Amino acid sequence: MSAPVLPEGVIWVDDARDERVRDYFSLTDVALRRVLEPREGLYLAESEKVIRRALGAGHRMRSLLMAPRWLGDLSDLVAGAVAEGTPVYVASPPVIEAMTGFHLHRGALAAMHRPEPAAVTELLAGARRVAVLEDIVDHTNVGAVFRSAAGLGVDAVLVTPRCADPLYRRSVRVSMGTVFQVPWTRIDPWPAGIATLKELGFVVAACALSDDAVSLDELAADPPQRLAVVLGTEGDGLAPLTVAGADTVVRIPMAAGVDSLNVAAASAVVFYALR
Repeated sequence: MSAPVLPEGVIWVDDARDERVRDYFSLTDVALRRVLEPREGLYLAESEKVIRRALGAGHRMRSLLMAPRWLGDLSDLVAGAVAEGTPVYVASPPVIEAMTGFHLHRGALAAMHRPEPAAVTELLAGARRVAVLEDIVDHTNVGAVFRSAAGLGVDAVLVTPRCADPLYRRSVRVSMGTVFQVPWTRIDPWPAGIATLKELGFVVAACALSDDAVSLDELAADPPQRLAVVLGTEGDGLAPLTVAGADTVVRIPMAAGVDSLNVAAASAVVFYALR
């Protein structure tokens, strides 16, 4: 495909291995992105809605990539980026697919500068409802939990050291950009961080299948003023040390012999009951 007529300052790319666009290489390689993105201080925002939400949250764009057909629809984003000296790259759909490893059908991709994480004490100042995500490794689940947190009144989210990155492309996409709306940071070390939550005045409730667990209905009937709800990894649930360190253990009342829900679904139920 020959280069189309482009707005001033926009750069045509016809080589999928062009080093200028290396931020977008091999996006389907999750292991690579986990290493590359945090180390180089970047993350990828996919789709017009997500990019706009990231910019609205004060995040800075490092570069913008799109196919020619989107130049008109995203003309204000393009013009703003060019005015600020941010590279805007345009390539044909086959070149973008060869570059990224997938078909881009959501308009655009933006490489964004990763903001510095907030301190836990700073993030939780004034918060009443907090979710802690312990070692949740599936990016789709992380994104879904953030979307529920945004819609159901959670003030902040804490993620443990081994939890998947909320700013990974799939997490951001599934969250519909709400990872930029809900304040979050990593809590490290964990589960020693439970002591920090208690010092800040939070009652820590571990969501787990335990003989001494109270019903979610019981907790919701008389909730503490400041509450941190801990949700565990998809396979094994919460670590025994986490359950032992919590103030209370809570479980969702279930029927038909089903003992638990997927962590994303469980988070929505818990957040709604405790909103």
